[in-house]
Amino acid sequence: MKERVFTVRNKAGIHCRPSSVILNAINSNYPGHTFTVVTTDGQEVEINSILTLISLGMTVGTQAMLRVEGPEEAKALQEVGDLFENEFDFPPR
Repeated sequence: MKERVFTVRNKAGIHCRPSSVILNAINSNYPGHTFTVVTTDGQEVEINSILTLISLGMTVGTQAMLRVEGPEEAKALQEVGDLFENEFDFPPR
């Protein structure tokens, strides 16, 4: 198992669209891996849906720990951790 502390940098936090990007990366690139987020208040949640991520209420500046278990832990931790720290720039609808 690998771990990394991350800080949410997206101005609107981790809402539906960033959650979708994160889940897409997990499901497309890392089948067979387990991703868990541990928040500073002790919540520990396995990332398996957009609603799971949204329920954590991560706003800009939130720090949490990402844990990854699986065959490509280091690569998965780097890619998904970077997504949590990304400042998403979604085009207006």
